[in-house]
Amino acid sequence: MKLINKGKTKDVYRLDDGNYLLKFKDDVTGEDGVFDPGADSVGLTVAGSGKSNLKLTKFLFDILRENGILTHYVDSNMEDGTMIVKPAKMFGNGLEIICRYRAVGSFIKRYGMYAEEGQPLAALVEITLKDDKRKDPLITKDALHMLGILSLEEYEKLKKLTIKISNIIKKELADRGLELYDIKLEFGRIGDNDDIALIDELSGGNMRVYKDGRYVEPMELTKLVVG
Repeated sequence: MKLINKGKTKDVYRLDDGNYLLKFKDDVTGEDGVFDPGADSVGLTVAGSGKSNLKLTKFLFDILRENGILTHYVDSNMEDGTMIVKPAKMFGNGLEIICRYRAVGSFIKRYGMYAEEGQPLAALVEITLKDDKRKDPLITKDALHMLGILSLEEYEKLKKLTIKISNIIKKELADRGLELYDIKLEFGRIGDNDDIALIDELSGGNMRVYKDGRYVEPMELTKLVVG
């Protein structure tokens, strides 16, 4: 296999059969040694977090598959901390789609004049560009269309798919007494027909989850959900 990219939290290798292998690392995003799922850089290293993130990712991808959601997931190896995925074409240089159920994080930083911390939101969808240099800026539906990143029809499909996936995960967590505040998803086109599929990972590093009003750390989240 050939190393393609050394990412912040995962390294990517191309396999001989055309699929890709993701090697989960113990590095997590944050600032000043504090974990932050919305941060643009690695903030700290937490021993065991890579395999923990993979464990939750596999669990949630399996649930989504049972619900008819197309993903890039093929297989995983917990001992090695690796996941095999199908190749996917990015939208532009990559998009991050956030579904928010409560006002926290960057949402409060931007809209604190109008929103209160923890204020309920009705599955609000936001899209940002994957652009570390420009701090992953928000982008609107019209800008995505005019810049040739997404068609208007693809935007609506992604929005509906994001809400559907997020609601499935939200319910799965709620069944365990956990509340999903927000979640960050990524999509790409896979297969000969360029079908839109969920890609990347589904771990505590991609979401904010609370229990009885207390934030649940990523590794604790995996233990509470998967065991």
